[in-house]
Amino acid sequence: MSDTDPDRRVRHETWMRRALAVAASEGSSVPGSGSLDVPVGAVVYGPDGDELAFGRNERELTGDPAAHAEIVALRRAALRLGGWRLDACTLVVTLEPCTMCAGALVLARVSTLVFGAWEPKTGAVGSLWDVVRDARLNHRTEVYAGVLKDECAALVREFFTPQRHPPRRPPTPPGSPSI
Repeated sequence: MSDTDPDRRVRHETWMRRALAVAASEGSSVPGSGSLDVPVGAVVYGPDGDELAFGRNERELTGDPAAHAEIVALRRAALRLGGWRLDACTLVVTLEPCTMCAGALVLARVSTLVFGAWEPKTGAVGSLWDVVRDARLNHRTEVYAGVLKDECAALVREFFTPQRHPPRRPPTPPGSPSI
């Protein structure tokens, strides 16, 4: 959905900056932190706009295959509210949700999803599938995509760049002992 309301756009950008901060926070996967989890941050806001919960990817940290940032944040928000229904809540996440996370936010009855960067390999909110707006489901979520997409994409790109292009060792000069 296009975000033409200037107040809503400012609110979404403010909330996305919070999600970016969660993704890049201590113990997350920013370069040099030693974490192997992809830096994705998610924040759940209540109907009044107050922050209910946040999460970051914790799959490597916890060994839990379902510990995506969105799932962690949704679980914490449900605990805080005392129930699984997150009606009138907004989930803000730095990366387009995968099928598991998109399904979870539909099942939790999240009203609004705001996400940053598109995920062409696993995205389930328009890239590969569109789970959250599937007419066959009993709940559909309003979606605002591409909020601060460049900043969100840069965080993920910075994480993967050292893995794709490891530092090269300088060549050993002739006559030097080999290691």
